[in-house]
Amino acid sequence: RRLHAPYLRGQDRTPVDHQRKAIKRVIGLPGDWISVPETKEIRKIPEGHCWVEGDNGSVSRDSRTYGPVPLGLVQGRVTHVVWPPRKIGRVDKRVPEGRVMPQRNL
Repeated sequence: RRLHAPYLRGQDRTPVDHQRKAIKRVIGLPGDWISVPETKEIRKIPEGHCWVEGDNGSVSRDSRTYGPVPLGLVQGRVTHVVWPPRKIGRVDKRVPEGRVMPQRNL
């Protein structure tokens, strides 16, 4: 089952600094093929990893920067936004349309 906004260790470069927390969306799970935004690249997520992205793609350091993240770094699940006040509410669980491709045999 796809998590929608996990806690990960590390602020920006999550796999590098394991002492800090970051919140990113899980877009792809092991075995998924995903389309990488702003490129024409399609990548298969390796076993034991996931593809994570921040909500603000133009400034977020995430899997677009450092590649797939080990599942062992995922620590929990975010259910609500509390800041800023105008965005308080439940987190949207949907993966952006067209990002995860059907299984492929290459």
